Amino acid sequence: MRKNIEYSLFGIVTLIFIWQVLVMIGTAVNDNYVYTQITPIKAIKALWELLFETSFYEHIFASFYRIFYALFLALLIGIPLGLLYSSNEKIKKVFYLPFQILRMISPLSWMPIAVLVYDSWDGAIIFLIVMAAIWPIIFNLTQGMAKIDIGWIYVAKSFQANLFNQLRYAIIPAIAQDLITGLRLALGVSWVIIVPAEYLGVTSGLGYAINDARDTLDYSKLAALILAIGLIGFAIDSFLQSLNNKFKWN
Repeated sequence: MRKNIEYSLFGIVTLIFIWQVLVMIGTAVNDNYVYTQITPIKAIKALWELLFETSFYEHIFASFYRIFYALFLALLIGIPLGLLYSSNEKIKKVFYLPFQILRMISPLSWMPIAVLVYDSWDGAIIFLIVMAAIWPIIFNLTQGMAKIDIGWIYVAKSFQANLFNQLRYAIIPAIAQDLITGLRLALGVSWVIIVPAEYLGVTSGLGYAINDARDTLDYSKLAALILAIGLIGFAIDSFLQSLNNKFKWN
């Protein structure tokens, strides 16, 4: 444990050192005001100041609301679709190509359609995140279903278990790890999408805060917000990773 912490600290120090070197090189090549404002020290100082601003937490809450609402919808749609898709080989063959084509479309490509269809910016942003998050859930669920031993289902049926009890006692425990992995991947994609998506006319969220810092030429704050997004994303991913570890079984 101590060694892991030491390695992590060494990695952070190395990253900060590389950051500082790149800023120094940029300043030497082109003595621009921007380079002098995005140094690690100024970014960390600006991040510390952000921690005492109410608006910072309001932006975090706004982004969280959009992401978790979208993830809830993605789970609501993705779990039944994943179960149906993986339950029958003919269904899988029919929908394999359409699903793969839709999966490969960049979520931000749906932006013009989302703006036309939804009468609110929040609705459009949530739609974009759903389009990004649903595919990791479906395909990881399919992967989990493929691992299930059919013998477990037969045993459940021999005890006269109905479909609900089969799902509860045989299927869901077997696919829980794959489902959490899918949720983790979906959250990672959503966290990447949320920043450019929040450039869409909203007046709240971390993406809006970054855009606002750029427009007001507050580059130290902009760098601090980028750091904050990375740290928050890491914290959420670490939580899901620890949850995933609890469902590891042989």
